[in-house]
Amino acid sequence: MAVGILLVTHPGLGNALLETASRLLGKLPLEARAFELEFDADLAAQLPRASAALKKVMGHDGALLLTDVYGASPARLAHQLTQIASPCRRVAGLSLPMLLRVMNYGDQGLEDLARTAANGGRNGVVLDDA
Repeated sequence: MAVGILLVTHPGLGNALLETASRLLGKLPLEARAFELEFDADLAAQLPRASAALKKVMGHDGALLLTDVYGASPARLAHQLTQIASPCRRVAGLSLPMLLRVMNYGDQGLEDLARTAANGGRNGVVLDDA
């Protein structure tokens, strides 16, 4: 199975997460890129650039869009991408544990990988009682 990964984030986050995942895992098993949206960006003007970034990672089984904050501009842009490209799934709450989980289960199909991403994000939050 081949699902591509596009991180749609605020500035400085997506590329840093990909770089960190690459350092921890070595070569990433899935095609992945970051599209970082500037704070004052016009979403309509950025949609063609984001679409081009999505096309670069789109696998024959689709693409998973991971975004940082649900409802923020990057998440809204990712939602627009899911409306124009298929098959795509969007998961918000991007974190390093979420990204690592996705990369460790890269053999999954799009639907399962979206659930794995969400679980990875939830399971990466730990209240340390020590």
